[in-house]
Amino acid sequence: MSRYDEAVDRYFAAWNATDEEVRAAAVAAAWTEDGGYTDPLAEVSGHAQLAAAIGGAQAQFPGFEFRRVGEVDGHHDIARFSWELVSAADGSAPVAGSDVITLGADGRITSVHGFLDRVPSA
Repeated sequence: MSRYDEAVDRYFAAWNATDEEVRAAAVAAAWTEDGGYTDPLAEVSGHAQLAAAIGGAQAQFPGFEFRRVGEVDGHHDIARFSWELVSAADGSAPVAGSDVITLGADGRITSVHGFLDRVPSA
């Protein structure tokens, strides 16, 4: 498994951790202390803000899980991958996107730039 795959696995572990303490530990394992996340709906940095943003997404989509779609593509300290937000109840995936991450020297994420490819209509 590449360091890019490992970083993305830790990233999804954080996004899918529903227990607050487990989520906090997963965020710390995935991101550097000053790591950030930016997408069209959020711009946060630091472990506390990251954990809060993830908790907010989980509150908006209870019973859903983030899953990687396809392979991780990486070079240097940058990787990109796609994902879906999948319902445990029926397998539907109303939200999908692509993210680009930058890794620090320790393999943890320093930044995420997220793009929403599919969102539910209002």
